Amino acid sequence: MKLNPNKVALTLGLMIGGGHLGWSLLVALGLAQPLLDFIFSIHMVANPYQVTGFDITKALMLVVITFGVGYGVGYIFANVWNKINK
Repeated sequence: MKLNPNKVALTLGLMIGGGHLGWSLLVALGLAQPLLDFIFSIHMVANPYQVTGFDITKALMLVVITFGVGYGVGYIFANVWNKINK
């Protein structure tokens, strides 16, 4: 099966960037720290992290950079897959 590198790249970029967009929204709404505290507590681990205040510039950078990394990884993956499965 041949993969379309652009479609795979967009899919992975949107998944990773979208996940970080969701995280940014949780920070903006003040729900990120309680979520982190809960996740650590159900793993029986003390939470060593403190969520800082929301910053739109950092949030945009986070989403754009993670989308780009996801896109790049997806593009490389699809091309390697196609080369291996000729």
